[in-house]
Amino acid sequence: QVQLVESGGGLVQAGGSLRLSCAFSGLTFSTYAMGWFRQVSGKEREFVGAIYWRGGGTVYADSLKDRFTISRDNTKNMVFLQMNSLKPEDTAVYYCAAGSGVYAVAVERFYNYWGQGTQVTVSS
Repeated sequence: QVQLVESGGGLVQAGGSLRLSCAFSGLTFSTYAMGWFRQVSGKEREFVGAIYWRGGGTVYADSLKDRFTISRDNTKNMVFLQMNSLKPEDTAVYYCAAGSGVYAVAVERFYNYWGQGTQVTVSS
């Protein structure tokens, strides 16, 4: 059974930082990527970034790449999203996802499994 569990969300003031974690288990893909998405209520889910598990290469949304960084810990099956210089518009539920599909990693259809999400709220 595949499980993805996000943690680290919370309330932070604008300009602050947060580090989200995603612990996962049960994945059997030979090659896969871990992605981060975010969603504001009433809006579509938005790609934040992704990391290829085998090589560690990363892909980011252009608008976020200067402030957000994705990393991984192979030994603990964890992926992290470091968010700096946070803005009120970063407020959203952040989701971790795992996949090995044929689509690009920025596309939701690439992903087979999703976590439950963690709320990030940035106050002005």
